[in-house]
Amino acid sequence: MQDLQGFGTIGLFAIGIVVFIMFLYYVPVVLWVSALVSNVRISLLQLVLMRIRKVPPTVIVRAMIEAHKAGIVSLKRDDLEAHYLAGGHVEQVVHALVSASKANIDLSFKMATAIDLAGRDVFNAVQMSVNPKVIDTPPVTAVAKDGIQLICKARVTVRANIKQLVGGAGEETILARVGEGIVSSIGSSASHKTVLENPDFISKVVLDKGLDAGTAFEILSIDIADIDIGKNIGAVLQTDQAEADKKIAQAKAEERRAMAVALEQEMVAKAQEAKAKVILAEAEIPMAIAESFRSGNLGIMDYYKLRNIQADTNMRDAIAGDGKKE
Repeated sequence: MQDLQGFGTIGLFAIGIVVFIMFLYYVPVVLWVSALVSNVRISLLQLVLMRIRKVPPTVIVRAMIEAHKAGIVSLKRDDLEAHYLAGGHVEQVVHALVSASKANIDLSFKMATAIDLAGRDVFNAVQMSVNPKVIDTPPVTAVAKDGIQLICKARVTVRANIKQLVGGAGEETILARVGEGIVSSIGSSASHKTVLENPDFISKVVLDKGLDAGTAFEILSIDIADIDIGKNIGAVLQTDQAEADKKIAQAKAEERRAMAVALEQEMVAKAQEAKAKVILAEAEIPMAIAESFRSGNLGIMDYYKLRNIQADTNMRDAIAGDGKKE
């Protein structure tokens, strides 16, 4: 019996501990006392209801204490709970509100929660608004009018624009616009020497373009960190053009040569055809002479005269041929 009573006492004690822990979990008395001491008015029932709504009372109470100590009395518990249930970061929003209040930056709770729900770090944005950030651009390659390539690196000092954080473009857009401005300013320069002598000319041209419009940042300054000379693009283009012209001329010359060869071959073929016709015509001469003898149109004396004329012609051709050879 005594053993059973001992086990019963231990069981009751264990149940009592579990009930006490559950009571402290659902009824955070310590947290309520902490809020009360910090002069933050929140009822114990509201803390219990937060647990039921699956809202951590610790986060809400600490945020309200921080805001109250910083002098932000307009912050309401329902607004913090609603922002937490919407998936926001309550602590980051309160930190941002406190920092903005200390830095005299106009930032309302509604705007801070909108920035946070948009996926941006609102506290970091406030810090960047107070302490501007320096962004290094990647090497930007541009060509001046004289054909010399320049490789430029710049440092862009930006400050967060609180009003444009929701829906405003990010750092990538700033870098792209600055790179475009550098390319256009160098491309409009008559000589690369002008750019090297006055690199601040690039900064002035780029700043005058208002590149921060529609972005979440305000460009404070653009400083040219380094300028290097690259290739002579003009000379390379001229060389490539000359090589292309050379290939075109060679192609046209080859075309003309092929046409000349074809014409020569055609003339040779015509000459051979004419020679063949002459040979055929000469082969018919004996037959014509024989026919003339039979018909009485040619006598024997006429034939001898024709043979003498041919002999004289052959002799003259032979003499003329020997003279050409000499």
